[in-house]
Order: sequence, then structure tokens, then C-alpha cells
Amino acid sequence: MSGRSLALYVHMPWCVRKCPYCDFNSHQLKSAGPDAGYIAALLRDFELELPRLEERTVDSVFFGGGTPSLFQPEEFARLLGSLRRRIAFAADAEVTLEANPGTIERGRFAGYRDAGINRVSLGAQTFAPRALQALGRIHSADDTRRAVAELRAARLDNFNLDLMYALPQQTLEEALEDIRIACVLQPAHLSHYQLTLEPGTVFHSRPPPLPDEDAAWQMQCQSQKLLAEAGYAQYEVSAYAREGARCRHNLNYWRFGDYVGIGAGAHGKITLAPPQRILRTSKPKQPREYQEQVRRAQHGAGNAAPDAAAVGESSFIAPQDLPFEFMLNALRLDEGFTGPGFRGQTGLDLACVEPKLVAAEGRGLLCREGDRWRASDLGRRFLNDLQLSFLP
Repeated sequence: MSGRSLALYVHMPWCVRKCPYCDFNSHQLKSAGPDAGYIAALLRDFELELPRLEERTVDSVFFGGGTPSLFQPEEFARLLGSLRRRIAFAADAEVTLEANPGTIERGRFAGYRDAGINRVSLGAQTFAPRALQALGRIHSADDTRRAVAELRAARLDNFNLDLMYALPQQTLEEALEDIRIACVLQPAHLSHYQLTLEPGTVFHSRPPPLPDEDAAWQMQCQSQKLLAEAGYAQYEVSAYAREGARCRHNLNYWRFGDYVGIGAGAHGKITLAPPQRILRTSKPKQPREYQEQVRRAQHGAGNAAPDAAAVGESSFIAPQDLPFEFMLNALRLDEGFTGPGFRGQTGLDLACVEPKLVAAEGRGLLCREGDRWRASDLGRRFLNDLQLSFLP
């Protein structure tokens, strides 16, 4: 649909070492640096996406991984410059780079800033040495502190710290100490999420001893209290921000907005009209296969239908599945959603889910304030159950 803002996700799939809890599409680096041809493949991939992005404006870019900070600042400058020549960017577009504190060389953040990066997300995870070792991280707590100092020196004050809780054998006091240390570093944004054992990971096949559900809940509640006292307002299940520092890219996901994904394993969601139809896309996970498909698709450019993926796979979300897809995202937000918002993003009238909304309200899982619906405190604790209630 023309005239609407767009988010761009760029996947950089290489890591120095795969963490045992990670289920993201990442591949251990087996050479001195990432594949030099990958940036060119990203640009060709984006060019193949352009026909369905007419009159769109990029409001946010997110370089995720893997470890995007393994790439040089010059490579980001080349990529962002080329993208800006192909599509309009908002004047204040948010451009985020994920970075591992253990892969940042001195002075590199200044290079990233000059390349066009204006927000950084640091994967601190924890400051406890024993927990960092258990998580398989390659950095130390001092590396995180040094990276924050580098960010300040580069005038990149808009940065996020990723923290996890309910770590192997973690106590409540250890979880709270991570929050206290993080607040001293004064990030603009903080992501705080529970460690979960995802299928396909080392931790899933060989589970470490984790705090029980009640202990994890206490960690979450007590951490939320400390963050609020430090001036971080919660606006999503795992996201906390100072005034004006909410992550626009992630907000677009949670509000069921459109985004294009390029890179190995990247996903996208584009609304096509008329009539309103929502297309999901996914790119091949293996970097070599991804680059080979991009090469083949480029030679066959112009032969693909506008509602089909030139690289990877695509499919339309069935209308009966749209309410669940929408609620899976929107109910994570403190602000919840409105009837017009639901209609604008799905093309459906709220009446199609009203019986389920009323039922959830009756169970105490939802609150209604005028035309706005949001998860109650009970609904936030049992968010999975609330979301699943909207399955067709």
C-alpha cells in the first residue's frame, strides 16, 4: 500500500561462536571476516524487492544477526548509501546496529556513526562472570563497560543494553545486580527478557539448571520496579525506555506494521492492495544458498509475479489467521490496540473477534478503555494463554 512507512531488516548471519541458547539463524565464522560478496548480495536482494515497495518511505533499519559488528564501517557506509539511492528514507530514520561487546575494536563505533548508524544494541546479557561463561558469551563485563565508553566517545548515546534473567543457577539478588549495573551505564533503552530453552539449541537438548517459574516471576517483577525507579518506562513485555527512546523498529513489528527483510534467513511482511492482502516472505537460511538464489533471481528479474518472492518463499496470511497474527504482536504492548488500528492493519472489522475479546475480558485477561484494548496485569503474566485464545 503506497504512502505508508516501512521498516527494513537486514540479517548478518555470522558469529565468532554460536551461543548454546541461541535459536537465531547464525553461523560460526570460519575465516578472518564475513563473506566479502555478502553486501553486494544484500543490495541485489533489495532491488528484487523494490517493485512492491513503490512510494514507501523507510522509517527504520535494523542490522541484526548473528553479529553485524563483525562487518567493517565502510561496508555499512556502502550499503546504506546504496539503499538511500534506491528508496526514500525518513529524514530522522532510526538505523540500529546490533553489536557484541567482544567484537568491537577501539574507535570502530565512530566509524559506524559516520556510516549512518544512529542507534546501537549491545548484547550484554549479564554482568556476572559465571553466568557469561554458562551462556557461552565471548565477552566480559569489562568489555561491555568499555563498549559503552566507546559509544559515548562516538556520541552514540541512543543505545540499548540486552539483558537476560532466569539464567542457569541465578539467584534473585544476582538478577537485580545486573539491573543495577546496567542502570549505572545509563543506556537510553533496555531490553530485559527471560532465558527460554528453544528447540534446536544446545540448551534445549542438554538443559541447564534454571530458576523455577515463581523465582523467574519474582526476578521480573523486582527488576521492573528497579527500572521504573531509574526512569525506564516499560512499553512492551521486555522493553524499557527513557523518554523519547522507544525503539521505532520494534514498535513497527508489535503494531503489525510492514517490513521488508533482506539477508540469509530474513523475514518480511508486506501489505499489498487492492484488495488488502498481507504477504509474508522468508529468505534461505544458509548464506551460500541465499547468495546463489539472489544470483539466479537477478538473472531472471522481471519474470517473477509481484506477489511472489524472487528469493526464498512467500505466502499470503489467510484472513482467518489475521486476528491471531495481529494479537500475537499487539498484546505485547502496554498500550494495546484500538479498533481502528486493528482494522487498518488487518482490513478486518473488530466485530470478527469481539466475542473472544469479551471472553478474555471476562476472565480478567483484558482491559477495555473506550475503544482501546490491552492486556491486564493478569493477562501479561499469562500472555501466551491470552494470545492463543485468538487462534481460529
